[in-house]
Amino acid sequence: MHTDTFPSPDLTWQAEALCAQTGGDFFFPEPGSSVREAKRICGLCPIRATCLEYALSHDMRFGVWGGLSEKERLELRRAAR
Repeated sequence: MHTDTFPSPDLTWQAEALCAQTGGDFFFPEPGSSVREAKRICGLCPIRATCLEYALSHDMRFGVWGGLSEKERLELRRAAR
């Protein structure tokens, strides 16, 4: 039996992320809830760009990543086409 193995992405940057130190509740809010606090934390995060790049390259569809909401990332992907 042949199985393909995929290299796991390097996620060491996540240990430096401010979200890892504050918990995920702000970053994955209930539908219709504010993402303001998540965006504020992202704005202070030293690895925000790395996070956003990861979210875009891995098509992360939920939560706030790199300071952008799901809708904002979708708009960014559409504009890049």
